[in-house]
Amino acid sequence: MTVKKGCITKERGIEILNRLSRIEGQIRGMEKMVKDERYCLDVLQQVSSTFEALRGVSKVIMRNYLEICATDALQSKRKEKMEEIYKEMMDIIYKFAK
Repeated sequence: MTVKKGCITKERGIEILNRLSRIEGQIRGMEKMVKDERYCLDVLQQVSSTFEALRGVSKVIMRNYLEICATDALQSKRKEKMEEIYKEMMDIIYKFAK
């Protein structure tokens, strides 16, 4: 995997970090539920909520990627940059289409 400097806007970065903090709290809550021997379906409900919260984070990051990273690369008119971004886009689409 290629390591690149991020392009997440400051506003979206704050939003993502806030969402991740809430998710961290959800994870700690689930740990406590298991330790407290809560009913399985109660724990599963929290697992489902956490998955949806993570999907929300991925949507924010995906929107940022498409609006900034991909758009910049496609507008550059540099063939190698455009081909690289198309490959990245296809890889991420296949990953999220599962």
